[in-house]
Amino acid sequence: MGKPSSVNQTSVSEFLLLGLSEELEQQPLLFGIFLGMYLVTMVGNLLIILAISYDLHLHTPMYFFLANLSLTDACFTSASIPKMLANIYTRSQTISYAGCLTQLYFLLMFGGLDNFLLAVMAYDRYVAICQPLHYSTTMSPQLCALMLGVCWVLTNCPALMHTLLLTRVAFCAHQAIPHFYCDPSALLKLACSDTRINELMIITLGLLCLTSPLMLIVLSYSCIFWAVFGISSPRGRWKAFSTCSSHLTVVLLFYGSLMGVYLQPPSTHSTEGDSRAAILYIVVIPMLNPFIYSLRNRDMKEALGKLFGNKKMFFLP
Repeated sequence: MGKPSSVNQTSVSEFLLLGLSEELEQQPLLFGIFLGMYLVTMVGNLLIILAISYDLHLHTPMYFFLANLSLTDACFTSASIPKMLANIYTRSQTISYAGCLTQLYFLLMFGGLDNFLLAVMAYDRYVAICQPLHYSTTMSPQLCALMLGVCWVLTNCPALMHTLLLTRVAFCAHQAIPHFYCDPSALLKLACSDTRINELMIITLGLLCLTSPLMLIVLSYSCIFWAVFGISSPRGRWKAFSTCSSHLTVVLLFYGSLMGVYLQPPSTHSTEGDSRAAILYIVVIPMLNPFIYSLRNRDMKEALGKLFGNKKMFFLP
């Protein structure tokens, strides 16, 4: 529900991010854990991008979208974790009003882009398995670039709209956010002005931006499973299914963590539970994606081997 104006309404210049724990003795441990996870995430996704760029055999639609997914994961994690690490290191919990809205915008944009890229990658796997003879013509470079551009537009518009709508919200004197990042729902709970439009947009755009890609993924995999089970040879079935097993694993992890947050009954919601789920899809999944896509993928392992084998590329000529 929207909140009426209050005498405690004030012009807010900063918020407090309470983080994962207020216990001082736990801060060094949290700093070490999240710094390590962040470095692994950045290095892993950077290696995926470099390997795909370096190996001409990987200049295909599937790896084109994978490189963009790795870039998105790196940016998604970078939108919140560096600020959390800086706050732990400086023993400060503050984030400026502008910094909070900026962080919110990038989290919404890159989180949504992750979502849409997974849907586009599911469509790519559908064409590769169900229409293999038309794959090269259907998934042309022009169409791939167009789909990527559409994904950017469809994620930038809702993120920008949410951010701009928050600028019209007046906040109360109490400015503590019980998370390690600027969560939109937590921000609206601090509002003293009417937030009904914000809440309506969160529900409407959230459903559209989450369910539309998910429906495309479900439809694509329904067709894929139907085609795979129609193959008479067990080896042929396994070979066809193995080409999308990594993507399916990432999809299950991504949507499983989101549903763990947003589909819980209100009575079971807790700040700690929401924070743990947020860590899963903001930090853990982007960190695991490079391993999921490389460990069981022969082409990626060969590309990474070539990347490390050619030492010249790491030095200036």
